[in-house]
Amino acid sequence: MLLTDPHTTTAHQAVLTLPSREVSVPGSRRFTDDQLRRWGIAEDERDSAVLVVDELAANAVQHGHADLTVCLALEENLLVITVTDSGPEVTHEDPRSQMPADEHGRGTWIVEFLALWTEIHDSDEGRQARVGLHVTAAA
Repeated sequence: MLLTDPHTTTAHQAVLTLPSREVSVPGSRRFTDDQLRRWGIAEDERDSAVLVVDELAANAVQHGHADLTVCLALEENLLVITVTDSGPEVTHEDPRSQMPADEHGRGTWIVEFLALWTEIHDSDEGRQARVGLHVTAAA
């Protein structure tokens, strides 16, 4: 599955693939925080990005099968976070009906609130969530 456009030049890019298990979510958060720290992203913006990755990775683990992939791409002041799971296309029967009303959809709302834009792409190979965040990169 294509994570980023191979024809675009990105100043910084990092990719992590982990087993699609709950224990992988903290690893995806650490990877994101460590990588953005190396790139000189301000702490509050790192925190927002880590929260976005946490929500997307948790969804990927819940709905995916074999792997969870996190891709971070930084070009000037735009951080693109892509999280891909390796599950079949998501059916849109509402699995949230089993969750308490105050919990379902909260992660999606958080991601949309923090993001400049969001995209979701479903296919037979899995789901890809892409999120754009404005960040201030150190010179």
